[in-house]
Amino acid sequence: MPDIKFPRLILASASPRRSDLLSQIGLTFEIFPSGIEEPNLQKYMSPEVTTQHFASLKAKDVAKRFTEGVIIGADTLVSIDDDLLGKPQNCDQAQEMLTRLSNRSHFVVTGVCLYNVVDNKELTWSEKTKVFFRDLSSTEIVGYINSGESADKAGAYGIQGRGAAFVKRIEGCYFNVVGLPLASLVEKLMEIRVDV
Repeated sequence: MPDIKFPRLILASASPRRSDLLSQIGLTFEIFPSGIEEPNLQKYMSPEVTTQHFASLKAKDVAKRFTEGVIIGADTLVSIDDDLLGKPQNCDQAQEMLTRLSNRSHFVVTGVCLYNVVDNKELTWSEKTKVFFRDLSSTEIVGYINSGESADKAGAYGIQGRGAAFVKRIEGCYFNVVGLPLASLVEKLMEIRVDV
């Protein structure tokens, strides 16, 4: 990535995947996870509205602790048949999710919020990627769940790990499926940054 000066960046997430993505493109940042709980998805309809709403809540929650910097809040969900799938609560729910995704396409939607603490400026958007799964056997699904990889991921899989073997193809941003749409993130950071 070009040598672009950004203000102090704070990632409002404990996700190691989001942290890895920011490091991958050479950004310097701090990690301060928000205290916002995972959403009750039954209360929401649109994945775009839901993910943007919770990304904003996370960013603003962390912003209260700082007097400078840009907070990065993010929320990722899987959408299939107009239903929203977050992180599975247990192994049975993970199996249910993966069985449902098998041999079908679904959308991964990540909402992102950038909140500039200095001037209270907020930029919020979402990105959508279409993911196509191959047909999964019940043995594969159980084995994957037993690996522990499905536990903390929306839709019960991680495309950057063993779950990559489930994905036939995608339409859209790969990094969005991992947890942060990097290209649009950098574009928005350029919009919201302050001179340092």
